[in-house]
Amino acid sequence: MDPSEEALLAEQRAFYRAFAEEYDHVYAVRGSLRRLIERFDELPIGGDVLELACGTGQWTRRLAAKARSLTAVDAAAEMLEIARSRVGPDVEFVQADIFSWRPEKRYDTVFFSAWLSHIPPARLPAFWRSVAAMLTPDGRAVFIDENPRASATETVLTGEATPAVLRRLPDGSAYRVVKVFHDADALAAMLAAEGWTASVREAEQEFIIGVAHPPTP
Repeated sequence: MDPSEEALLAEQRAFYRAFAEEYDHVYAVRGSLRRLIERFDELPIGGDVLELACGTGQWTRRLAAKARSLTAVDAAAEMLEIARSRVGPDVEFVQADIFSWRPEKRYDTVFFSAWLSHIPPARLPAFWRSVAAMLTPDGRAVFIDENPRASATETVLTGEATPAVLRRLPDGSAYRVVKVFHDADALAAMLAAEGWTASVREAEQEFIIGVAHPPTP
């Protein structure tokens, strides 16, 4: 493993633990994100659902309404505590490192929002292979993230081996966070090269929405 990449991922985890109490403010002030949430019912989500990087549960509560069962995973205990307060007792929450965690069963839908952009490019192939192993043969991955237009609102760091941005908390402390702004067409092409059947489109100017079916065994 690349020590510099490991250090960056550790810093990213520390940021989201510290940011948990402030995280929902983003949804309150960002109009495009609120409009994106309002389009949730358009997404092909159903059956047994797994949510990766659930954060404070902004999407979890909506997933619970469409799922037969729902498992939500996040590395930050602080995020999970807030998410649990948002949803009923039927959701199974798991605190785990998504890069190493593997479920005991397969799911009809694997959903992740604002997570793909936090994966170092070198880890993307392995991540997508792990998602494929989490899905039933007829399952699909559904994901939402930011496209390159969103970089205008970030402090993009130069000279980093892994794409990253600098984020500050209200107390002034600063953290580096992995951030890869995926172009819809390029991401669809990458998935196709990995054997996935994927549709990735832009939404609300600075976002992408994707639906991907895993390679046939």
